[in-house]
Amino acid sequence: MFVKQVEVGRFAVFAYLVGSETTGDALVIDPAADGDLLVREAKKNKLRIKYIVNTHSHIDHVMGNKKMKELTGAEIVIHEAEAPYLSQQAAHLMQMFGADPSPPADITVRENDLITVGDISLKVIHTPGHSPGAICLYTDGLVFTGDTLFVGGVGRTDLEGGSWQVLVNAIRDKLFTLPDTTVVLPGHNYGEALKSTIGMEKVHNPYVGSRS
Repeated sequence: MFVKQVEVGRFAVFAYLVGSETTGDALVIDPAADGDLLVREAKKNKLRIKYIVNTHSHIDHVMGNKKMKELTGAEIVIHEAEAPYLSQQAAHLMQMFGADPSPPADITVRENDLITVGDISLKVIHTPGHSPGAICLYTDGLVFTGDTLFVGGVGRTDLEGGSWQVLVNAIRDKLFTLPDTTVVLPGHNYGEALKSTIGMEKVHNPYVGSRS
């Protein structure tokens, strides 16, 4: 499995290129900006981007959807609870972020669905709290956590649809039940490291770890 973490744009967003080295099929998670760079990276590694997967619908994560879809023809995948928000971004936020509106979702998913490219399947884990339809994506040994869980932090809950208790429950009841060795690949470069593990976050995360 090919996995490339790329910090894109001006808001410290991590996009991820995930591809099958067997078939060459790939997906990109949260391509918030720098679409040309991501496509070049895919071509360099002989990958074809079939899906754009959004971990949630906040503008800083979806504002690159339009460009990526134009470049690749990939289908946009998002949780069913987030799909309506793709076309309901506030005008002042669009202006503030200098963003293009996202096209609508092509595919919606829910808890335990699989998103498959080639011989790779990512399991959808619904982790509301940061937003109602936020998702994480799990495959053996890796979990892409979007804005649910950061390295040493968690997503904010003061935006529309957010809930601190719902977020904490999702992390503890779903993410923290994954194997401790699972690598955590977050949605922003906000921590002291680019990645972590479930075991490390369970012990050291001051918001939801054992010290809280």
